[in-house]
Amino acid sequence: MISSMNSPGTPQITVGELAARFLEACGVRAAFGVISIHNMPILDAFHVRQKIRFVSARGEAGACNMADAYARVTGTLGVCVTSTGTGCGNAAGAMVEALTAGTPLLHLTGQIESDYLDRDLGYIHEHPAQLAMLQSVGKAAFRIRNPETALATLREAARLAFTAPCGPVSIEIPIDVQGQLLDLPADLQPLAVPPVVPAPREVAALAEHLVGARRPLLWLGGGARGASAAVRRFVAMGWTVVTSVQGRGILPEDHPATLGSYNLQKPAEAFYASCDLMLVVGSRLRSNETLRYKLKLPQRICRIDANALAHNRGYTSDYFVQGDAQLTLDALADALEGRMAIDPALAGDVQRARAEASALVDGTLGPYVALKNALAQVAQAQADNKLSWVRDITLSNTMWGNRAPNLDHPRAGVHALGGGIGQGLAMAIGTAIAEATHGLGRRTVALVGDGGFMLNVGELACAVQEKADLVVLLMNDSRYGVIKNIQDDIYGSRHAYVELHTPKFADFCASLGAPHFKLADPSKSTEVLAKAFATRGPVIVEVDMDAWGPFAVKFAGPPLKKD
Repeated sequence: MISSMNSPGTPQITVGELAARFLEACGVRAAFGVISIHNMPILDAFHVRQKIRFVSARGEAGACNMADAYARVTGTLGVCVTSTGTGCGNAAGAMVEALTAGTPLLHLTGQIESDYLDRDLGYIHEHPAQLAMLQSVGKAAFRIRNPETALATLREAARLAFTAPCGPVSIEIPIDVQGQLLDLPADLQPLAVPPVVPAPREVAALAEHLVGARRPLLWLGGGARGASAAVRRFVAMGWTVVTSVQGRGILPEDHPATLGSYNLQKPAEAFYASCDLMLVVGSRLRSNETLRYKLKLPQRICRIDANALAHNRGYTSDYFVQGDAQLTLDALADALEGRMAIDPALAGDVQRARAEASALVDGTLGPYVALKNALAQVAQAQADNKLSWVRDITLSNTMWGNRAPNLDHPRAGVHALGGGIGQGLAMAIGTAIAEATHGLGRRTVALVGDGGFMLNVGELACAVQEKADLVVLLMNDSRYGVIKNIQDDIYGSRHAYVELHTPKFADFCASLGAPHFKLADPSKSTEVLAKAFATRGPVIVEVDMDAWGPFAVKFAGPPLKKD
């Protein structure tokens, strides 16, 4: 790391060290990436300063997924560091996932020397349209052109990442600029990002829309994760709750007033029909959670969202208020407490709907209900009874993982929201690192399929090296199960390109030093999971789906509304 003195008492640092110090001021405790010649000044500063734990991923896609999960679990800034060109491009898919999930993430990437940029010289490692690519897969992208503008760019990028709707922001720094010197700024603090304060007159007007409701329901999305305290005030008034998959745990899912994320099953839709009002908070009412916007919700829908563009998206709003979820719900609670006459039967009705929906889901699982129940049982037997529950896009997640086990915290669930496979292992590593560096006290468990697992299987070596404390439930059917089911339904059972050659996972795990348990008998689920939970570091539990047999119901793609 280059360091010198500009004048007596005035230390100078490199732009790379400035980036490291700024991230420290943002509260970042871990960052993820792949070292290269085009990011060494930044990573050398991490190494020398020893304030940020740098996790060496095996690929940039995995690194970005790790940073995404870290940010979701901690509520702080996720950081990914990549190289220029193909290395940067490798992170693009993971950037799209972070954008879809609304994750505050800072992606630092390199670029070739400034003298050769944008000249179409065929200079080695250059990606001529890198900045445009980054703008297309994230919320914004910047280039630092000189030391004088470096801090301003870092601050603006972090501000944008945390400005609703949150999302990933990239900064491209040419390698020569990373090594250039500047005076150490006296103030490295990030810019404040104040919450969106709702207009009092709009809150008052919304309260008048709500006050006469006898059977009101809150639909909570990921934008309401900071509003747990305010949600409890509504529950105390007699309101009931349902969540999107991204909103799980805002109200603990074992609370009698919540449907959890059983949000599109027939018992839930029947319950909605009995409600006279739904207040949607911080949710886009996504297609796969509303049967492509045909799920019958209560006739009256009001919405709260920090993003003004959420108004009337998907479903028409009777009234809309732009505002931070916690601030707006708190102000609403002030206006409504003591004024509502909520049907006392509502609480019992939501419990019955939840039980019916849960039983309906269990009825589709066949032998796999044993795995679902064993996971809940083993988790409850832990001293803290807390999980961070990470899921890839795999058949088992769609069948039950998006709704069980019960989550007790709004940041305890991480999943591939954008629908891409192969991200679960890396997200589990980022989650486990977040748990360790921030002392959050939850055990990381990941549900992945064999197809997705193989896509980023190299990250298991990263997990072992980092001693990431996680349990992977590897659902192995040696195929793309959902695609095969779709081929059965639509393509006359012409099974093309879905059968997968997979390694002997026991041998593969042994070669990396990762403990492996084979689970071929549903009756052994509790026993095997208990052993896995008692083992520290990364542990693989391979569920032999060929031995277990099929689900009771065949899943063939996102559910649609049947008239």
